Amino acid sequence: MNDAVGPLVATADSTPRLRRTLSFSDLLIYGLAYISPCAPFQILGFVWLRSNGLIALAYMLGGVCMYFTAKSYAVMTEAVPTAGSVYGFARHALGPFMGFIAGWMILLDYLMIPGYMYDVIAVALGSLVPQVDRAVWIVLLAALTLAVNWFGLTVTSRVNLFAVVSQVVFIAVLLVFSVLALHAGKGTGALTVKPIFSAQLFDVHGLFAATSICVMSFLGFDAVSTLAEEVKSNDKRIVGRAIIGCLILAAGLFTLLTWVLGNLLSGFTIKDPAAAAYELARWSIGPWASISLAWATATIIGFTNVLPMQVGVARILFAMGRDRQLPHAISKVHTRYGTPYVGMLVTSAISTAVALAMRYHVDELASLVNFGALTGFLLLHVSVLAKFGIGDRSRRWFSHVAVPIVGAVIVLAVLSGMSSLAMTLGAVWLVAGLLYGAVLHRRRRDALPI
Repeated sequence: MNDAVGPLVATADSTPRLRRTLSFSDLLIYGLAYISPCAPFQILGFVWLRSNGLIALAYMLGGVCMYFTAKSYAVMTEAVPTAGSVYGFARHALGPFMGFIAGWMILLDYLMIPGYMYDVIAVALGSLVPQVDRAVWIVLLAALTLAVNWFGLTVTSRVNLFAVVSQVVFIAVLLVFSVLALHAGKGTGALTVKPIFSAQLFDVHGLFAATSICVMSFLGFDAVSTLAEEVKSNDKRIVGRAIIGCLILAAGLFTLLTWVLGNLLSGFTIKDPAAAAYELARWSIGPWASISLAWATATIIGFTNVLPMQVGVARILFAMGRDRQLPHAISKVHTRYGTPYVGMLVTSAISTAVALAMRYHVDELASLVNFGALTGFLLLHVSVLAKFGIGDRSRRWFSHVAVPIVGAVIVLAVLSGMSSLAMTLGAVWLVAGLLYGAVLHRRRRDALPI
């Protein structure tokens, strides 16, 4: 019987368990599909404006920032190979209460980002079929995403592979035409270092503000950790290697892409930051390029990107529900397909509601996603330092002391560049989590085995 429809793996105590079917290549492809090689297109205008034109530098800084986080993820996945990601790591290293808070904050990222992608796809489809309201596209996309993921990771993995290969081919073609446009006199007229560094354009605050947005393009390498319980191999280093591999590949591709497009953007006036990529393609290459990008964003780039996002957040809810930090029903696993189907239903409903509410405020939704991710990353670094650097007094000073300290400082610096609305809404979410966590503690629901 195909592994996607085999029997549910269960233990003697009836604790829900996920099926082990994934290899290293599956993890790598999953991470790249989650990140999306074409991710910079979605926020191109916002990063360009905030960075004052130093868009490639912002992405390079974002890659460096995320390396320290990726390294901490790799360290913790070896010690705590669970589906809960930051939730499981902090629970193991900092205790039940802080574990819950870490899970609560990373949920802000994981619950919001599918909704963000629904909005991005709706914008793309709206540019092609303006007669249809964005809300219609959002509901249809959410239903289709749930339908594909319902049948297990074997089906999702095949779609992920197609998505990654298609996007890389699309980027290669676009870069060729972009370079031709530069040589035809568009933008700077040549490939220059201007998008990487210019003394006249450099502004520290603006650069960090841009980095706080472009960090969203990298989100996805961390989601690989949510699949730790579904890896076939007993080698605990595989997940960590896949996480770092995803980040390195994405950072290199993003830097190359934004370097070329940054040269084209020089001197170009953006009318709508949310649609900057389409405007630039139409102006520099031709209307066909804008239409092609819109269709690609709505289909290959957008829809396939949402699939692994829903997979990741469902695993977080599964782990928290299994530990009774959230309603236990969320941890139910489908007996035929081996998927946390209740978690997927819940996340689909929440993500759809978020997308509908924020469909005309895409930039603020992006910042809110980043707030959840960055606070989760901060607690990840604290977990590494607490467990290995302080608790075990490890002599691996670089991985267990230097990396988490530098990573935490970088995360705090990037957080300082976020919008006031994102900080306010993020703080409200944090306070709600603290109150709910206090209720769990009072009922001794956080006293379960770690």
